[in-house]
Amino acid sequence: MVKVKLSPKFQVVIPLEVREKLKLKPGEEIVMIENAGIIHLIPQKPIKQMRGFVKGGDTQNIREEQEENRF
Repeated sequence: MVKVKLSPKFQVVIPLEVREKLKLKPGEEIVMIENAGIIHLIPQKPIKQMRGFVKGGDTQNIREEQEENRF
């Protein structure tokens, strides 16, 4: 876990170790999602880089889980 500080301009610096691990480059876009008080930062990657990223994922019962959660 890495701790960062919010600047007076509400900016956050992504620590070097995280940038290196995720291979982030200057100018890349990052999506920010807030859910139940938790902030998720998700790097946007070109679609060509995303090819095969779900290989081996289990897709069984996805529809059933979504239908159960609707009610």
